[in-house]
Amino acid sequence: MTATPMTTPNTLEIVRDKARLLRIHSIRATTAAASGHPTSCLSCAELVSATFFHAMHFDPAHPNAIAGDRFVLSKGHAAPILYAALAESGVFPVSRLLTLRQLNSELEGHPTPLIPGVDAATGSLGQGLSVGAGLAMGARMAGSTARVYVLMGDGELAEGSVWEAAAFAAHSGIENLTALADINALGQSGPTMYRHDMEVYRAKFEAQGWHTEVIDGHDAAAVIAALDRARTIPNRPQAIIARTDKGHGVSFLSGKEGWHGKPLNQEQMEKALAELKPVPPVIPDDGRSYARKSLPEPPDFPAPEAPNYQPGQTIATREAYGVALEKLAAVNPKVVAVDGDVKNSTFSETIEKTDPKRLIEGYIAEQNMVGLSLGLEAQGIVPFAATFACFLSRAYDQVRMSAVSRASINLCGSHCGISIGEDGPSQMGLEDLAMFRAIPGATVLYPSDAVAAERLTELAARTHGICYIRTSRPKTAILYSNAEKFTAPGYKVLRQSDADQATIVSAGVTLYEALKAYDQLKAKGVAVRVVDLYCVKPIDGAKLAGEIRAAKGRLIVVEDHYSEGGIGEAVLAAMAEANAMPSAFCHLAVRHVPHSGKAEELLDRFGISAKHIATAAESLNR
Repeated sequence: MTATPMTTPNTLEIVRDKARLLRIHSIRATTAAASGHPTSCLSCAELVSATFFHAMHFDPAHPNAIAGDRFVLSKGHAAPILYAALAESGVFPVSRLLTLRQLNSELEGHPTPLIPGVDAATGSLGQGLSVGAGLAMGARMAGSTARVYVLMGDGELAEGSVWEAAAFAAHSGIENLTALADINALGQSGPTMYRHDMEVYRAKFEAQGWHTEVIDGHDAAAVIAALDRARTIPNRPQAIIARTDKGHGVSFLSGKEGWHGKPLNQEQMEKALAELKPVPPVIPDDGRSYARKSLPEPPDFPAPEAPNYQPGQTIATREAYGVALEKLAAVNPKVVAVDGDVKNSTFSETIEKTDPKRLIEGYIAEQNMVGLSLGLEAQGIVPFAATFACFLSRAYDQVRMSAVSRASINLCGSHCGISIGEDGPSQMGLEDLAMFRAIPGATVLYPSDAVAAERLTELAARTHGICYIRTSRPKTAILYSNAEKFTAPGYKVLRQSDADQATIVSAGVTLYEALKAYDQLKAKGVAVRVVDLYCVKPIDGAKLAGEIRAAKGRLIVVEDHYSEGGIGEAVLAAMAEANAMPSAFCHLAVRHVPHSGKAEELLDRFGISAKHIATAAESLNR
């Protein structure tokens, strides 16, 4: 591991020379790839060089270690200069740089954690500061003194998610977080919002509570001094706002519009390299991959205390989620809750009974809440982030990028569906199943009772990838014994007989409506099968098809969700993949924007109550 940074007579020369090499590598790599963003790399060369070769200390053999400093390239399109810095640091050979953007290379167009030294995918602008805050907070939780450096572009400083993260980091006093803002004044299609008005950026960061200074980003001595000062600032994060020129170091590129995302051709590259000489020779790559062999899995932990409910007891699944967090925290020191100022509604606050420090209040800033969770996860934390299901749509890009990062984070959306009642449609999560089903590798869990909620929350903590837990507002009766086990994929058959005429598949509040419909139909001599599809993704289509075939192949799906993208489409897709489509199908779901009202009124008005289920079953049986 390199020593703690300190200024020596050679420091300035080293940083300047490394910046020159980073420019050369970035130009060569993008020309070889015939794509990429060389000018975005050239503007930040001194910032990256001084950070990697002066300020940071980390072990090139273990660049993602919690004990080491971390670097987040929020302006992910400048990936070639990050790769160049990692190569010059010894993480992988310089020869690997010329494989940029090739199908068999880990050096993708924008960074992903397949690359050693990268903790999160950052191709979608505006997310790196949240990730950096999570990394820095996670380091402190682990007792590490490591610092986190986040390089941002001025274009992405127009994103609201940046200022969510900035406010959170300052409020939380994350002193081991330093942001470097590359203010090169040029975006993709033209000048950025404030161009080179450095005082605007200074005022914005200072208003959030950051220690802030403005420097010349191409003056290596100024960059080194600013990084040194940042390490001495207590109790708040630091912003180094650097005035730069896009394409700096090459005369025909520097400060010129129209070059964003355009690689140089061979002739232009040779002309540019002539200005950056001496130029090291090209070393052929041997084709060996340096991709990380595996990404972190959720840590194992002892079984938490079992559920403890009584038959006939009613409790909302959102409450049981809170109970599960408390129990998980007691056996897994890595579990933390992150909440969006609704902890008394999501019941995330319950974890405070184990340790108040295990609850991170994210306030009403859902994008930062998810990005922060991604950074925490990269430090070995097991985050459970919760808010109302409908508000997770605000953070969908962060969820998507967490999946690109191959991260294991857990999200709980409470107050789903029209069953929340009087609050009205703005508070009703009716799109969330569709959202999370579309996330690659995601596990989507929808508990109907408290036992399932506890067991599925534990399952999420043990599962790799994005896990979504959908919880409901109304209190519901206990369905399962405290010893019941749940797996993913999986479902439970709650009612069945050899004479079943149809299968009703549901989960959550509408499962209880299905059970009511079962009683109504039974009184009329109509037998139906009732299935609790507590795992909406993945689904074992072949196994579920057996239940449907046993009930004449007739299928009814009822859900408290819009008709598009929810349980109905999930089941049909699973049936199609199993080549076992139902002989008859009825889908009961919310098909219009709902309205305020009592839960039972809304379930009936929008066609997902027991009455409508029974009618559908009788119709299919004719």
